[in-house]
Amino acid sequence: MWLSVRRALAAVAISQATLCLALLPRLPPYTKEIAQQSKSPVNAVYFTNWGIYGRNFQPQDLPASEITQVLFAFLNVKPDGTVYTGDAYADLEKHYQGDRWDDQEENAYGCVKQLFLLKKTHRHLKVILSIGGWTWSTNFPSAAGTRENRIRFSKSAVTLMKDWGFDGIDVDWEYPNDENEATNFDLLLQAVRDELDSYASQNAPGHHFLLSIAAPAGPEKYKKLHLDKISNIVDQINIMAYDYSGSWDSASGHNANLFPYKASTNPYNSDKAINDYIDAGVPAEKIVLGMPIYGRSFEGNLGIGKSFSDVGQGSWERGVWDYKALPKPGAEIKYDEEAQAYYSYDSIMHELISYDTPEEVEKKVDYVLKHGLGGSMFWEASGDKKGNESLIGTSFNCLGTLDESENWLSFPDSRYANIALGMPGQWAQV
Repeated sequence: MWLSVRRALAAVAISQATLCLALLPRLPPYTKEIAQQSKSPVNAVYFTNWGIYGRNFQPQDLPASEITQVLFAFLNVKPDGTVYTGDAYADLEKHYQGDRWDDQEENAYGCVKQLFLLKKTHRHLKVILSIGGWTWSTNFPSAAGTRENRIRFSKSAVTLMKDWGFDGIDVDWEYPNDENEATNFDLLLQAVRDELDSYASQNAPGHHFLLSIAAPAGPEKYKKLHLDKISNIVDQINIMAYDYSGSWDSASGHNANLFPYKASTNPYNSDKAINDYIDAGVPAEKIVLGMPIYGRSFEGNLGIGKSFSDVGQGSWERGVWDYKALPKPGAEIKYDEEAQAYYSYDSIMHELISYDTPEEVEKKVDYVLKHGLGGSMFWEASGDKKGNESLIGTSFNCLGTLDESENWLSFPDSRYANIALGMPGQWAQV
C-alpha cells in the first residue's frame, strides 16, 4: 500500500517539478559540463536530538513521506576514537505515548525507537548516524590520529548504527586543518567504509550501508581536503552551503547565496564551491547541496554589504532566526538577482535578515537538477514551516522522483531487544 502511495506522490511531484522549473528564470551559465545523474536524488534533513526539548520537535514531526534521509545529530567522540551518545535520555530513554515501563529486557526508547518506527512505516527512509558537528569536533584530530584510534572509531560507530537500527554513518569533522589531518581524515573514512562493508557481508549480504560527510563551502577549508580520495570512499558529500555571512563579518551579507555579488565582503557562494569540488574530482552526483532552514540577522543596517551595529536577538541564539519565524512583522521580502538570494528588510527598524524562501529553494533545486547533483540537504528540521511554505516540502515537490531504495530493518544482533525483534506490531503514528 505504501509503495502505491509513494508512487502517487512521486507522480504529483514530477508534475509539480515541471511547473517549478518552468516558472524559474534561466540560471547563469554553469562552467562545467553538466553531469548525467545515475541515480535518483535525495532529500535529506538533519534532525537534532536537542530539538525535543525547548523546540518541542519530536521524531514524529518529521515529514517522513517527503524526505529520503534523516541525519541524526549528533554523536560525540572521545580522544581515543570511541563514538558515544552525548544525551542518553533523548536518544534512548525518553518514553513516548505507548511505550512500556515494565521491561524485563533492555529496550531502546527515545528518538532511536521513534526513528526505527518511522523506518518501518516509510521503507524509503534511511536514518544516518551523524558524528561530531561544530561543538563536538574537538577530539577528531586525536581520534583519527592513529590506526588504533581509527579502528576504535569505526567499530564503535558501526556498533551504534547496528544497535540503533540505523542505515549508515555521517562524519561531520569541522574541520581538518592541515595536510596531516586531511590524510588522517581519509584513513578514518576508509576505516568506517571497511567496517560498514564487513558488517554488511556478515549480517546483510548484498546490502550497502551509507557513508557521508558534512563538508565545508568555504575554500579556505575545503582546499585542505583530499576531495578526490574522499569521493572514492563515501556515498555522498553534503556541502554545508550556508553561514556565508554573520556576526563575524564587518558588513551584512547573504547567508546562503547561490552566486557571487558585488556588494559581498567575502568570497563565499555555492556555485564556486560546487565548481571547485568538481574540479577536485568529486562526481557531481555525489554532491548534495545543503540549505538553511534559518536566517541570519543584522541590525542598524542600511542594506546588503553595509555595516551593522548588532545581530540582535534570535529564536534560540543571537542573530539566528528559525525560518518559521520569518519574515518578521513589518519586514518586506526582497530579492537580490545577482546573488540569487532572498532577504527581508525592515526600513523602520533597519533590520536585515538573510534566509531561504520557498522561491529560493526552487532555484536551488533547479540548479541541482540541471547540474546533475545528488540532491538537497537541510539544516535543520525543527525550523521549517508546514504546508506550501515548507522548504523541505518545496524541495520534495521540485526534485521529482526521489531515491526509493529500501532501508534495512533486520538487526537481530542489536543489544536492544525491541530493535533485535523488529518491533512487531508497532508502527509510527502518521
